[in-house]
Amino acid sequence: MYIDAKTLIELAALLTALGVIGGAALWAAKFVDRQKKQDQELTAIRKEQTLICYGVMACLRGLKEQGCDGPVTAALDKLEKHLNQAAHEEDS
Repeated sequence: MYIDAKTLIELAALLTALGVIGGAALWAAKFVDRQKKQDQELTAIRKEQTLICYGVMACLRGLKEQGCDGPVTAALDKLEKHLNQAAHEEDS
């Protein structure tokens, strides 16, 4: 069997094409994994922010019960409105 320059060039082109296809598949797999990880992190952050909002709301309610008014009432109303709207957006 004789291997000439044309055969070597065709073999090199085939290997290059396979390398490009493999590289693209590897990039796509890593991209999907990175997106999944980011989605999990965002879900955790949203849960933490929800807990923080409920804690702040509890503090504002406590202050309101102690007689604080004005900015406390305004902040409590805005926070309740925001949480209510956010809950309805999650349902959609």
